[in-house]
Amino acid sequence: MKNNVIVGLGEILWDVFPDRKVLGGAPANFAYHISQFGFNGYAVSAIGEDLLGKEILSSLENKKLNYLIETTDYPTGTVEVTLNKSGVPQYEICENVAWDNIPFTARTENLAKSTQTVCFGSLAQRSDVSRETIRKFLAVMPKDSLKIFDINLRLNYYTKEIIDESLQMANMMKINDEEVLKIADLFGWDDNEQRVCKRLLEEYNLDILILTKGTDGSFVFTPSLTSYQPTPKVHVADTVGAGDSFTAAFVAAYLHGERIEDAHQLAVEVSAYVCLQHGAMPKLADAYLDLFHNRG
Repeated sequence: MKNNVIVGLGEILWDVFPDRKVLGGAPANFAYHISQFGFNGYAVSAIGEDLLGKEILSSLENKKLNYLIETTDYPTGTVEVTLNKSGVPQYEICENVAWDNIPFTARTENLAKSTQTVCFGSLAQRSDVSRETIRKFLAVMPKDSLKIFDINLRLNYYTKEIIDESLQMANMMKINDEEVLKIADLFGWDDNEQRVCKRLLEEYNLDILILTKGTDGSFVFTPSLTSYQPTPKVHVADTVGAGDSFTAAFVAAYLHGERIEDAHQLAVEVSAYVCLQHGAMPKLADAYLDLFHNRG
């Protein structure tokens, strides 16, 4: 698994809470969690020539996460995060920052050519520069690679065109219940939640679609099966990064050759654990990693 290069491609930033700041950005969160399962995870993004950028690199070094982070003339990204009473975050995302301007360099192309799995979203595609880099990266990956579109809709930073093109490039998708409603509205589909998911699966020829519904459980759809898991009841510290850990745990088990249902079960357990912690990149308990390595 150490040779299996898995990339989180897109935004890397500081989530700034009222009392602290923590490293974040969905692709970076995914890369960190997948690396905890023993895969060769990489965060691919951009920072500015500033203190916040240096702190990002230092934090990644401390977490022992591989990275290909280019330095740009733009400031390092930050997001102002406030939590409601349930620990669910609200975001204020700074614009025209470094991760909006991720360059496609020779180093980036070389990494893409050896990447077996990539996870990307819609947020980094709000700018033309990063959107083009994501397209180029996916285009030069090996033909049998896994391309996960974690849609991750934020504020108004998406269009129907970006979502359509992303789905055409992907073979796996992750979406939550709020995003399903937005997609149904955007595509003009008068269907229920599960039907929208199955329609996306069919129309974009996806192998897998993951639907998370917060406390109401989660589904994994494939062309031949539907898996449902309830959400464990836990005392939530915050939900930041929980979805990214879900995706990472599912993908880790899936690539490990486990059944969809078993991969789904591990994802549910891991994401519930992350909800107990503060911040998007907590160290996972050894029990989950031992369970993973002793299975399959």
